[in-house]
Amino acid sequence: MVTMAEEPKHEVETDTPPETPTRQIPGVHVGPPTPESELDPETHEALQMKVSMKIVGSVMVFIGFIQVFLSVSTGAEITSFPMILYFVGLALWAHSSVKIPRVRYLIIAFSLVCALGFFQLGEVLFWHKYVIYWGTIAMVVFFMFQNPKKPSTPK
Repeated sequence: MVTMAEEPKHEVETDTPPETPTRQIPGVHVGPPTPESELDPETHEALQMKVSMKIVGSVMVFIGFIQVFLSVSTGAEITSFPMILYFVGLALWAHSSVKIPRVRYLIIAFSLVCALGFFQLGEVLFWHKYVIYWGTIAMVVFFMFQNPKKPSTPK
């Protein structure tokens, strides 16, 4: 009498290797990497340039704002260099971050005109520092309360 445990197993050989089990996380691909990249090398380079411009612009805005902030809080005088640094950084940041072209180029034009104005004027008045100070705070508050857009799921 043959029981079920004693039945011989028949294995079928195939040309395909066995699939590795993957955990399913909604919206995230888990498993071995695909051999082909989703983006071509030119798109990768453009994305890297955009990220580096965003980082450099943010750092320039931060360094310029710190000098303006210290000047406002202590009452010290500053040169026009921190203002030029602030506005050039704002132009770089806008070029890499703002999606709507009209808004992007308006911000770039405004910031470059302001930077050239401070370069030509050569001095920073009391009200200039307060406009930059409160304008930066308003910009940070605006972006802090923005809801992030959820990425669409590919079909």
